[in-house]
Amino acid sequence: MDIRGPWSWDRIESYLRDTVVPARLACLSHTGWPIVLSLWYLYRDGSLWCACQSDARVIRRLREDPRCAFEIAPNEPPYCGVRGQGRATIDAARGVEILRALVARYFGSEDSGLARWLLSRGDQEVAVRIEPLRISSWDFRKRMTGL
Repeated sequence: MDIRGPWSWDRIESYLRDTVVPARLACLSHTGWPIVLSLWYLYRDGSLWCACQSDARVIRRLREDPRCAFEIAPNEPPYCGVRGQGRATIDAARGVEILRALVARYFGSEDSGLARWLLSRGDQEVAVRIEPLRISSWDFRKRMTGL
């Protein structure tokens, strides 16, 4: 894997495990133009994992062309984060498993109405595994201190 930026691989992995913001995922539309969407993610075994309904356009696009790009970064300053390019695979068998892990990560439990609603649709959920091929970090915190 091609790694660039100020952070070591260990620091990148730590950031991906600990940062709880949506990932921005980019892929190509059927017209060839890039599209970007936000998905919850978790980092496991060297890959980013997301879950999505099996009939979603992004799933169709990733099945046809698994090349994608991603960014994980907060919207608020000071800015830092990770972005990269990778290859997506769709795993229908792990959809509910990954969805449950995402609900736990972003909600803390399955007790909210939204969590219950998401899980009620689990039979139509697929897992998206993004294997990073190139990854870079950036960290503007030092130069943004005091702004």
